Amino acid sequence: MTPRLLAVPVAAALAALSLATPLHATAAVKAPQVALKSLADLPTPPYPYDEKADAEADVAAALKRAKKAHKLTLIDFGGNWCPDCRIFAGVIEQPDVKRWVDKHYEVVTVNVGRYDKNMQIPARYGVDKLKGVPSFLVVDGNGKLVNEGAFFALTDARHMTPQSIVDWLAQWPK
Repeated sequence: MTPRLLAVPVAAALAALSLATPLHATAAVKAPQVALKSLADLPTPPYPYDEKADAEADVAAALKRAKKAHKLTLIDFGGNWCPDCRIFAGVIEQPDVKRWVDKHYEVVTVNVGRYDKNMQIPARYGVDKLKGVPSFLVVDGNGKLVNEGAFFALTDARHMTPQSIVDWLAQWPK
């Protein structure tokens, strides 16, 4: 095959590869290296969801703080009954992760009860039904959803590594 003929398939392959790469992948920031090597090393995870909180007010305040600080808002939907939710909360509370999360995100937790509370909040972003918890919406300073189609990636957090949880978070900040 001549070099000129070889250039066409190579160019086509490169074009296809660039289309297959998510747009946010090039904008992602480097995730911190998590000191925890496995979830077995995680201290007793917290109960992150305030069942008496005013979720509407909490989300509005988080969005406002994030816009002012030029950060993303991470809206965390779940319940204290959910082990995956508590594991996620425990991972992001680790000092090496917390500093990084605080730099890039304004985190707000929303208690969904048994999928019967505060469901109007994800619906506002086009998510009519949660397929599991924890579920996450990443919203930019203009109120635009950033993680379209990737809301439920951490619903099985207990079977993930701490690093893979943090790597998921690192996809969205620029």
